[in-house]
Amino acid sequence: MVLTERSFQYLSYFCKHDLQIMATYKKRGAKKTKTSQHNPEVDRTEEVFSNLDTGASRIENWIANYQSQILGLIVGIIIVVLAYLSYQNLVYAPKVAEANTEIYFAQDYFQKGFTNENDRDSLFQNALNGAEGKYGFLDIIDNYVGTPAADIATYSTGMIYLHLKEFETAIDYLEDFESSDPVLQPLALGGIGDAFAELKQFSDALQYYEKALSYSDNKVTYPRYLRKAGLVALSLGDYKTASEYFSIIKDEFSDGVEATNIDALLGQASSR
Repeated sequence: MVLTERSFQYLSYFCKHDLQIMATYKKRGAKKTKTSQHNPEVDRTEEVFSNLDTGASRIENWIANYQSQILGLIVGIIIVVLAYLSYQNLVYAPKVAEANTEIYFAQDYFQKGFTNENDRDSLFQNALNGAEGKYGFLDIIDNYVGTPAADIATYSTGMIYLHLKEFETAIDYLEDFESSDPVLQPLALGGIGDAFAELKQFSDALQYYEKALSYSDNKVTYPRYLRKAGLVALSLGDYKTASEYFSIIKDEFSDGVEATNIDALLGQASSR
């Protein structure tokens, strides 16, 4: 087939047009490929680091502006810590050691008072007020405030006044006593209950017996105050509470002295 000049012109025009279309398509394809390579995670990471840099700069500026105040605060904290350590080592520790030595004689009188019934009152007075130039519990309380010896002296003083039948004074001292000891603290609370019971304030007595019970369930104080709480509840006409406490004694402490006549007490509480 022989191409005429006009045919050749048409053919050249269409070839150029097709090449332009293909070039345009390739450009568009390349643009899409570039867009598909964009990673939003990278942008987020860059944004996080940018925010961190901004935050760090703000902190640096804040420190620069308040540098003297910050240094003053640090120095103040150091001074307080050093003062506390100095007090503990140079003042408090020697005071504790001295109090522990001084209380020995008062404790000796106190213990002898419980074992010697004939001289009990005089021995208790020596324990309270001191004798032979030695401190008594009241001196320990006044001169060694905040020491363990002063705490023990407070407890012992309350117990002495309880035995001397000065019940209101006993309550005052025993209420001031605080300890984490699982035996001494229930004994102090129970002692307050005893004082209220002697004053015929039975509702208050029951309240403190129950505080002693809730503080510790050790085998020394727990059955003791179960019985006392049951007896006080019985006198108040609270037979349900009395029956509950007596039942615990019968079920869990039947071998102890607190279980003496427990069936009879249960009978009184149950028959009402």
